[in-house]
Amino acid sequence: MKLIIHGGFFSESSSSEETKIAKQKALSEIVTSGHEYLQSHTALETVTYVVGLLEDHELFNAGTGGQIQSDGKLRMSASIMDGKSLRFSGVINIEDVKNPVQVALKLMEKEDRVLSGPGALAFARQQGFEHYNPITPQRQQEFDEKRNQQNNKGTVGCVAMDAQGNIAAATSTGGKGFELPGRVSDSATVAGNYANQFAGVSCTGVGEDIVNVGLAMKIVTRVTDGMPLQQATDRSFEELKQIEGFAGVIAISSNGDMYHTDSHPYMVWAAFDGRLQVFN
Repeated sequence: MKLIIHGGFFSESSSSEETKIAKQKALSEIVTSGHEYLQSHTALETVTYVVGLLEDHELFNAGTGGQIQSDGKLRMSASIMDGKSLRFSGVINIEDVKNPVQVALKLMEKEDRVLSGPGALAFARQQGFEHYNPITPQRQQEFDEKRNQQNNKGTVGCVAMDAQGNIAAATSTGGKGFELPGRVSDSATVAGNYANQFAGVSCTGVGEDIVNVGLAMKIVTRVTDGMPLQQATDRSFEELKQIEGFAGVIAISSNGDMYHTDSHPYMVWAAFDGRLQVFN
């Protein structure tokens, strides 16, 4: 049983030593809790649980503490993919809910599994998700001062492999900040979040770059075709260089390999496979 998570790039928002230590502590606690949860739950249940914890933590740009768009509203996107069933579900630009990833999970068994905007919110309310304002005072201040227009690379994600060898991936984002209303990131697409029986990948970075190269699905496809996980990821990042792309990924393959990499220093991450690992 293996688990790896990311919390976006360190450059997102404050990049002080104090923030670095706080993120190391938060990611260590969350991945440890997630690995304990994985002992008695499926990979799909676990990635949903873990990304929910990341959404609830104000240090990360997803759920509570997400970045505010140019019209002053916080719109969030999240998706889940179950490698066993090859089902993908997600919400795009949903407002006023606490955990977008939980809404995405509710869509997993529906015929229409990706909803956006008002439709996603209406579905959430029908499912009992109550109104919640995820804008924090810090994000409001950043919006008011327009401090973060260039530091827009925040997302959270999780990839898990359970005791049966099933793999799942989940990704959630609060957006890049100050984007045009209606902009769609990679996080609720197969470019940013993908899994099958061979591998699972969650991405962070500049959504447009990730979509341009179809990063998550490309890595998983290469692993499916027999390429080792690290080689598949590194080759895909070589192609990302052609467009000077900005991205980071976490991944697990069915043979138990875990890998993470980024195109620019540095993505914050943590992993647990019997021992705790965390970015430094």
